Amino acid sequence: MKKRVLAALIICVVMLSLGGCASLRRGVVDLKSDFTNGLNRTINVYTADGELIATYSGKIDIEADEGSTVKFDYNGKRYIYYNCFVETIADIN
Repeated sequence: MKKRVLAALIICVVMLSLGGCASLRRGVVDLKSDFTNGLNRTINVYTADGELIATYSGKIDIEADEGSTVKFDYNGKRYIYYNCFVETIADIN
């Protein structure tokens, strides 16, 4: 818990130093997602050809790496997609 609070504090300081309102809003949304285990989202997963593979909706915390892997937990199951196009639409209100 202490590590999360420290990380949140560091992120807030960095965001405030950037000075941009949009950057600050995005940072606040990121923190909200981290502390509440996700946001209400719709996730669409597509093949490289643009074919829709799957759609998920609900409170989801998604993680992507620098490569081509996206993972998230949804309804008690872990989903990991490799080499796909993933569209996430989050309700940030």
